[in-house]
Amino acid sequence: MHNRRLLEHFDWWIFLAVVMLMVIGFINLDSAGTATGYPFQWRQFWWYIIGIIAMLGLAFFLDYRKLTTYFVGIYISIVSVLVLVLCVGKTVGGSKRWLSLGFMNFQPSELTKLVMVIVLSSYFYHNDRPQYCLKDLLVPGAMTLVPVYLIYRQPDLGTALFLVIIFVSLVYMARIKWTSFLISLGSVLLLLPFAWERLRPYQKGRVLSFLFPERDPLGVGYHVLQSKIAIGSGQIWGKGFMAGTQAHLSFLPEVHTDFVFSMWCEEWGFVGAMLLIGIYVLILYRGFLIASQTRERFGAFLAFGVTCMLFWQVVINIGMVMGLMPVVGIPLPLISYGGSSVLTTLSGIGILLNIRSRRFMFQKERG
Repeated sequence: MHNRRLLEHFDWWIFLAVVMLMVIGFINLDSAGTATGYPFQWRQFWWYIIGIIAMLGLAFFLDYRKLTTYFVGIYISIVSVLVLVLCVGKTVGGSKRWLSLGFMNFQPSELTKLVMVIVLSSYFYHNDRPQYCLKDLLVPGAMTLVPVYLIYRQPDLGTALFLVIIFVSLVYMARIKWTSFLISLGSVLLLLPFAWERLRPYQKGRVLSFLFPERDPLGVGYHVLQSKIAIGSGQIWGKGFMAGTQAHLSFLPEVHTDFVFSMWCEEWGFVGAMLLIGIYVLILYRGFLIASQTRERFGAFLAFGVTCMLFWQVVINIGMVMGLMPVVGIPLPLISYGGSSVLTTLSGIGILLNIRSRRFMFQKERG
């Protein structure tokens, strides 16, 4: 009876949207594999299978409320793993972000996004207040800064800043006093010049290429300019599957990770872009709906946090390939190549489906 009720409350809209994203991701990576000569699509396919198993397992066989019981242990575990990465992690392209498990490489910083959603949701659940002031945010702020610093040291500035965005999103959910918000904003603005001096040269280059992409079209601004050309050249219907010249003639870089959306737009045009964005909008709408309808505080925080994690990844990735944001290496959920990203995204969606399926329990308890 219990499992039947879970199935009745299962959000099939989210599930079908996720399947559509994986189909699009496989098709796009098939073209990217042809362009680069590497079979990205088949490696991603097996990650999709593993991710679906994790998603359904979390959706049906876990009571999400147990996560808040063990959040301290979960937090200590992910911090320990991030320290381990700095000590014995695998270095690729000048960055030490991966742990080698023999048969695969795993990127703990991706999983940290979901872990911090769980940890911060648990903290605000256990420390309930009508409104939060700055002193109330010292503990969760410090808890966030530890993984932010460890990930920044890898170095991975994009993911480090993304954790800050997750923190700010959940603080918004928790309701911060306006005076505290204004003081925090003013402090951030004052610290920007000092933060700029701490950036590495290539990180400064990415910011400058965002602000002035035409300033160095053959240098730091090259990638963004080529991305814009690819997006625009797709026009309404696109050039067709595997017919994108920017990608297949090697003008567009990283077509399997950072610039997957650019490649999709070039081959499938404005119609394809709207289809992909529409699928994301459906998932995000259902996610925020689950958060608003959940009658249990921890579930509401968790659903809101997971949905914000997906929302900001979509916004930042699409924004950076269109030149609206700096290129910071944030993957497009379920479309960009990467097993760690796929597993984290599908695990988060599994938790979201879990919260949706268990609403009837709280309705019964209240009834």
